[in-house]
Amino acid sequence: MGKCFSLRTARKLPVVIDGTRNGMINSTRRPIWAEGHPFQRCFPCEGNCAGKSRVEAKQRNSAIRKCVRVQLIKNGKRSQLLYPVMGCLKFTEENDEILIGGFGRKGHAVGDIPGV
Repeated sequence: MGKCFSLRTARKLPVVIDGTRNGMINSTRRPIWAEGHPFQRCFPCEGNCAGKSRVEAKQRNSAIRKCVRVQLIKNGKRSQLLYPVMGCLKFTEENDEILIGGFGRKGHAVGDIPGV
């Protein structure tokens, strides 16, 4: 938000400047993205397979998507990942090491699959 340069804005200027200054201080103190993000913005990640699962898609889709539960090595967090190729799930067993290349849609759900 920029400064006010019109007439009769003497009262509003300190309020606007204080508001932006406090916002900048709080954002530099605690990076929120690092708290909730399981990979902490560092790719690629490595994890152990904790189990396989099948997730049904939302309505108007009768598909069953193949997913894998992965426990990350660096922080111990678990996340559910979608396998892009259908045949890959046959070759993956529990306690296998999995290399994760990216997080897809930046934290949002993938297409018609809720929570993945």
